[in-house]
Amino acid sequence: MWPLDLYTMIGSSVVDPIGTLAAPGGELEAYRSLEPFVRMGVQFAGSLLVAMIVLGLLQNYGTRAVTKSRHSPIISLCIGLPGLLVIGGLASTGYLIVDTGIGTFFGIPLVIVGAAVLPTATAIGLVAIGRTLVSKVADDRPWTGVLVGALLTGIAGWSLPATLALAGLAAALGVGASIRVLFGASGAARPDDRTVPPANKI
Repeated sequence: MWPLDLYTMIGSSVVDPIGTLAAPGGELEAYRSLEPFVRMGVQFAGSLLVAMIVLGLLQNYGTRAVTKSRHSPIISLCIGLPGLLVIGGLASTGYLIVDTGIGTFFGIPLVIVGAAVLPTATAIGLVAIGRTLVSKVADDRPWTGVLVGALLTGIAGWSLPATLALAGLAAALGVGASIRVLFGASGAARPDDRTVPPANKI
């Protein structure tokens, strides 16, 4: 049943990226019972706050991940979907074994990793989606991506399935772009840094 827990965590990370990763089903039902406009406001404010914190603390890394996600979203999705399943599976496993004898040693770190990675990746994906939409009609700037991404999350708050779909897409994009930036950081960033010259120079 861990895929259901994964969907719950992804959706909850947009609203409360710290406390609801391990929220029981009762809290999800309570959130679903809120008025749609209340959910929309909570999701807008929560995603806006998380996106500003992520891009503020991880300026260079966050900007590169957003750019990477925008330039090649299909590749980011192909990498991000399996990565998201692995991270969500580990976090769900950690949550399930927290109450066991080995839970303190193994479960809590897995939950903490999931609580840190999933909201961060979701925020990066939302900003990338927001900047992509803005670039079609107006000037493309980082703050516009943050604002439009938060607005999309707020609008999706009208329906829980829409929230989960948007959060899942954003999380997959963010995870894929983040993995590509992490692995790409060790490679040659400029043509001059290549150890082997290009074919036309040989």
